[in-house]
Amino acid sequence: MSAPRSYNIAAYLERQAAARPFQRGVVFPSGRDGRGRLTWSHLTFQDLNALADDYARGFSAQGLKRGDRVSLFVRPSLDFIPLVFALFKIGALPVLIDPGMGRQQLLSCLARVKPRALIAEPIVHALRALFRRAFKSVEIRITVGRKAGIWGGVPLDACRISGAAPFEAAHVAADEEAAILFTSGSTGPAKGVTYTHGIFDAQARHIQAMYGIEGGEIDLACFPLFGLFSMAMGATVIIPEMDPTKPAQADPRKLIEAIQTQGCTTAFGSPAIWKNVALRCTREGIKLPSLKRIMMAGAPVPLWMHEAFYHEILTDGAALHAPYGATEALPIASLSSREILQETAAATREGAGVCVGEIAPGIALRVIEISDAPIADWGEAREVPQGVIGEICVRGEVVTYEYKDEPAHTAAAKIKDGEGIWHRMGDVGYLDADNRLWFCGRKAHRVKLAEGGELYSVPCEAIFNEDARVYRSALVGVDGEPVIIIELEPDVVVDKAELASALLKRAADNPKTARIKRLLYHPAFPVDVRHNAKIHRGELAEWAARQTAMVKA
Repeated sequence: MSAPRSYNIAAYLERQAAARPFQRGVVFPSGRDGRGRLTWSHLTFQDLNALADDYARGFSAQGLKRGDRVSLFVRPSLDFIPLVFALFKIGALPVLIDPGMGRQQLLSCLARVKPRALIAEPIVHALRALFRRAFKSVEIRITVGRKAGIWGGVPLDACRISGAAPFEAAHVAADEEAAILFTSGSTGPAKGVTYTHGIFDAQARHIQAMYGIEGGEIDLACFPLFGLFSMAMGATVIIPEMDPTKPAQADPRKLIEAIQTQGCTTAFGSPAIWKNVALRCTREGIKLPSLKRIMMAGAPVPLWMHEAFYHEILTDGAALHAPYGATEALPIASLSSREILQETAAATREGAGVCVGEIAPGIALRVIEISDAPIADWGEAREVPQGVIGEICVRGEVVTYEYKDEPAHTAAAKIKDGEGIWHRMGDVGYLDADNRLWFCGRKAHRVKLAEGGELYSVPCEAIFNEDARVYRSALVGVDGEPVIIIELEPDVVVDKAELASALLKRAADNPKTARIKRLLYHPAFPVDVRHNAKIHRGELAEWAARQTAMVKA
């Protein structure tokens, strides 16, 4: 009788190293030459696997073992992928927290997840020395760089131990924990999502099948974590010149340069990144013929961006895809720019919500009555009819089953169904007659009206976003009154009173927005740190309440 299969996700790197040893695995910008041309360094798949083995031996020698939680704070680099896979090989759990979420939120995440080890840049070790309580669980300290410095810890370079034989990866079951990935904290506190090796394995298979990604492709990884999936599929990962914690500030010239000089065939990133790329390309007539696909996630993609990429920037049947999902469950659904522009855009402009496509293979999706209370058992949930807006719930092999050490949050987001789990996405939407999912916003962002009923953010905001002078809008509630907040396009000069009058008249003519009578202007919306695209409507609601109080005073 053969031994049960190991689901260790590290096997993906080992297989790619065997199948394509001399193909570039990861490529990183290393500077510019005397003529200003960008130069690159790279590691082959063979190099990546060998380096992961070396680190796995070194970490084991430092006392790291299977099941240990390891907080990883490492800037994008040639080392990032082998570091993560070294931990997978040991059976340790990488803990990935977005460093851009703010100091207090970050420290809170660390205190709750209690990592045994810390592999980090010197600045994080300095933070550890200042805020010892948040780091008190840390026993093993490894500093990225050649020297540990005054903050102590073992230099990362000292953790490379070569060996004559490959490092033997831990044999793990599908349900064994692989990593803890924190949510962005855009709608509430950031929470650590437990990933198993089986979930990672399923995600890699589903993403590759949904988008037809093939070995040998070249991926522009604007979100470094997604580069792990590309590498697992046999694609070369290009890490661009940008700060991944500030995607909206990425220089479009550098992204275009990376795509053109490296011949990128696929790319992933937030709409905030691609907005400036789209503007520059359309303004200068730049096409990106090497790209077969762009995947944008983190927030709905504006229709003008679909039009720009589909009609002007991409060529030869290439497409922009807008996958729907979350840290807790991905991928759930997807739709291409061609389908959006030809089939659903007109309805979106009239306030129908954003169609996110057909449900992904292997995913069960139901829409239930909206509730803010926990639902312990699926038998207590009540499905709504087709076309009725409700709360989106999903089940499948890519769906995570808990927030690590957060029983209250787990109870609020998970529904037991026999031996399985349904995840409440925290989103509202509906299914149409073709069984396509329409997204209508976050459940927490719906506005409960004083006179009864509710308004949903995405359908209402679409009516206002149609004006070319509006960059984006946000629906909030103030004491049961719906208020629309407008952020204007940069550098636009308008008569605000005239624009407000025009927008409110447009709202009055649409039944979805007819009850919106109040409009405010805001200079720059607060957004999430991960994608720079999810609007912090809670902060805007507090701001709007203050404006109301000032007017009444």
